Amino acid sequence: QVQLVESGGGSVQAGGSLTLSCAASGYNVSLNVMAWFRQTPGKEREGVAFIARYGSTKYADFVQGRFTISRDNLKNTLHLQMNSLQPEDTAMYYCAATSVGRLYDGIWSWRQISEYAYWGQGTQVTVSS
Repeated sequence: QVQLVESGGGSVQAGGSLTLSCAASGYNVSLNVMAWFRQTPGKEREGVAFIARYGSTKYADFVQGRFTISRDNLKNTLHLQMNSLQPEDTAMYYCAATSVGRLYDGIWSWRQISEYAYWGQGTQVTVSS
């Protein structure tokens, strides 16, 4: 049974930093495609960052070099380092994973929610001005 558990959210002031973590069980983060999404009330969930099996990464335009997605293969954990946080980054952040063995071929969109088979419960990030 695959389980994804996020942690690391919290409240920070604008300009601050947070590191989100997603601990996976029943799923090998080093061999599969994973991503971070976020959602605010009344809005659709949107892709933040993505990492493919062989380490290539993609980011949403609004990240603008402030966030870094990474994996800790020994701890089987996905991370999202977020710097220079702004109030508009306030959202619930979710960890997502594709079905086992699904590779990224550059054709399907990493931002497409339906491409991900597994989701965590989310961790709240609140940035105050």
